[in-house]
Amino acid sequence: MSEQRAVSPIEKIWFIVNLIPKGNVSSYGKIADLAGLPGRARYVSTALKRAPKEMLLPWHRVINSQGKISFESKSQLYQTQMELLRLDGIEVNRGKVSLSEYEWKPDLATLMFEIPF
Repeated sequence: MSEQRAVSPIEKIWFIVNLIPKGNVSSYGKIADLAGLPGRARYVSTALKRAPKEMLLPWHRVINSQGKISFESKSQLYQTQMELLRLDGIEVNRGKVSLSEYEWKPDLATLMFEIPF
């Protein structure tokens, strides 16, 4: 019988972020909840910063719970995130996304069969 390596919290976050489909966004808190880390929204931010560039993680699809880009509005990261969201087909108005229109709501099949932890 082979032993499986435990999945670290940061790997769980990366896995969940990779599930967010193009054209949708999710919040730091929702990602933390789905990764089994309730109340750890700030840790999601840390995990995204630590992701290797070659992973091509769609970090830009993660916004705050008010639907806003969390970077300083005059920063390059803010501009980059806004542009990447628009390229995904998401309307961004002054750094804000309509969660009622674009929030990712994983279906039951995704929750049960695609998330292995």
